[in-house]
Amino acid sequence: MIREILMIIFVTLSTLVSQLLVKNGVSVIGVRDPDLKGGRWLVAALLSPSIIGAIAIQGVGFLVWVVVVSRMKLGVAFAISGAFFYLFIALSSWMIYGEKLSAMQWTGLAMISSGVLMMIVDSR
Repeated sequence: MIREILMIIFVTLSTLVSQLLVKNGVSVIGVRDPDLKGGRWLVAALLSPSIIGAIAIQGVGFLVWVVVVSRMKLGVAFAISGAFFYLFIALSSWMIYGEKLSAMQWTGLAMISSGVLMMIVDSR
């Protein structure tokens, strides 16, 4: 089970990094050419090194996810990934973009994480 949880953390981190790269890629496009729209915007996005990197990272994460769901219950694996993702994205957004969560939002994250912990303990 430890190996699977480590793989889930890898998949979660690959999703996190790819989302941060997408945000960076579209932000750069917006600054570079704020009037770009439609098909030209889509082409610029698809040719962005950040977005190409995000797609590659997501691809590797998907392959690892296939292994994870072949070894454990999908509901449990997805809940673990989701809980880690919420926590990691909140921390990364705070560190990189200066975004802040309220005490109520942190409480919600703690409750989600507690629920996931119960799923892990009960699935053994």
